[in-house]
Amino acid sequence: MVKAPQFSWRFLLPKYWLLWLGVALLGLVSWLPYSALMALGTGFGRLLFKTLTSRRKVALRNIELCFPDMPKAEQQALVKRNFEETGRALFDTVIGWWWPNWRFKNLGIVNGYEHIQAATAQGKGVLLLAAHFLHLEAACRVFGLTHPSVGFYRPHNNALMDYLQYHGRNKANKYMVGKRDVKGLITALNQQEVCFYLPDQDYGRNRAEFVPFFAVKDTATTTGTLLFANAANCVVIPVITGRLAGNKGYQIDILEPLSPFPTGDDKADVTRVNQWVEQAVLRYPEQYMWLHRRFKTRPDVSAPSLYKGK
Repeated sequence: MVKAPQFSWRFLLPKYWLLWLGVALLGLVSWLPYSALMALGTGFGRLLFKTLTSRRKVALRNIELCFPDMPKAEQQALVKRNFEETGRALFDTVIGWWWPNWRFKNLGIVNGYEHIQAATAQGKGVLLLAAHFLHLEAACRVFGLTHPSVGFYRPHNNALMDYLQYHGRNKANKYMVGKRDVKGLITALNQQEVCFYLPDQDYGRNRAEFVPFFAVKDTATTTGTLLFANAANCVVIPVITGRLAGNKGYQIDILEPLSPFPTGDDKADVTRVNQWVEQAVLRYPEQYMWLHRRFKTRPDVSAPSLYKGK
């Protein structure tokens, strides 16, 4: 368990004033209706699309690699929608960290909660697999109102931002486990906690298998999922999160547990995890975090980067 960051009087020093100004402005804006916040986010995302050229190229390259048969015009349109979702993600974070519970009560739909109830009734923890969707800060808040959970956590380099991030993410959840605290997460699972784990980014070749992800045959995929599933008394349950159209909020679909899992065949097991991520992405393709260099680690270390010139 990470020790919760405490407020410090040094946060009032001039080096933090600009961050405080941003927090104050976002705090005021957060009182706007949800629909207004999403409209502001859309506009902000369109600005990011014009200014973050390097990230725009990464997103387009990821989409080209995953969907090579998609017409170029559709690929470009998907990137534009993805940046609009990236802008909305700022306000997903604002409301996820700061909104009171009563403002969230009509913004969340959770389906399939019986799968988690069945696991905990058997005395097991739940390793809850989530994917890197841009709305995740708000979706985790929605889930926490149904079942307070435990999350992995990477401290922020800015001490004030770290304080805000930790307590914001803990608004409707129990506590955080450090990103590298493997034993801490195993302990939480053995204590029948529901623990979020996101296995869908490129974490390097250490503890990874190269398996398909969409059209990319050899995608570095972490075996951390298998490590936790083997070491703890838990059930592995994937979820699909999404932002609903028409400013209706967020939907969390809790799927059936992966069973049998793990099977002992690491490649087959992480391929199964990637297939769930594909299922989630195809449901909400514009909401996925395409800005991450998902395919930077190649099986052959001497192979040219798939992002060369991007």
